[in-house]
Amino acid sequence: MELLHTFNYIIWDVNSDIFVIPFVNHPVRWYGVSWALSFLLGQQIMYYIYKKEGHSTKEVDALTIYIVIAAIIGARLGHVLFYDPIHYLKEPITILAIWEGGLASHGGAIGVLIAVYIFARKTKVNYLWIVDRLVIVSALAGALIRLGNLMNSEMVGLPTTLPWGFIFTQVDGIPRHPAQLYEAIYCLLLFIVLFMAWNSKRDTINSGFLTGWFLIVLFTLRFVDEFFKINQAEFENELTLNMGQLLSVPFVIAGIIILLTGKRIQKTDTSPSKNANGIL
Repeated sequence: MELLHTFNYIIWDVNSDIFVIPFVNHPVRWYGVSWALSFLLGQQIMYYIYKKEGHSTKEVDALTIYIVIAAIIGARLGHVLFYDPIHYLKEPITILAIWEGGLASHGGAIGVLIAVYIFARKTKVNYLWIVDRLVIVSALAGALIRLGNLMNSEMVGLPTTLPWGFIFTQVDGIPRHPAQLYEAIYCLLLFIVLFMAWNSKRDTINSGFLTGWFLIVLFTLRFVDEFFKINQAEFENELTLNMGQLLSVPFVIAGIIILLTGKRIQKTDTSPSKNANGIL
């Protein structure tokens, strides 16, 4: 592709390494920082939510541990199973090399949902009550992580002639859709809408309402956003829909089911016990 009128595009030449850790000589990258920041900010927002609703913040501390572990393991195993299982079957030890990259957001979502279910059973807290609040911070985490991808020039989009195309100099000299930025923007907007809905309607909406809409909106937009991205694995070039789109469909269906069945959930059991102790 011949590059014309370069001045019409955004030149993206950001160093993906923020600094190098002394002695171990390992770089700290924007993507890792965005993950860490998403957990830290998410925890603070959950503190606010729990305090606002009169519940102990100790529950948030315990829940955070579950989520951090599950998100990292789920995202890593998601990448292994969904995108390159043959390679990792041949070299299983490389599964542990998480610092080399390779995390799948769909796998992370599945891991978190499973971890929250275990947490809810252990603490006898209504599962959807927790998830309804967790999806708020999850939307913000999605925005931060995609900004990390942008800073690292990862998950770049398809070539474009649109004036807001990014030329990722670490990739090539072709103007491309900033697909990471698209996703960061709609995740941030979703976070704002969900937080406002919780803040003003939490006492009147059905259990599962926020979760249902989160799944429908986020993964529908993720499905659309995949049309602007290059495929992450070569085998996807042979598919009508890529892996990200195929994995998004079940989440959208789950969101619809939750909304349709939400009215059957009794509101008297939607919040955790204010006297819950011994979380771990």
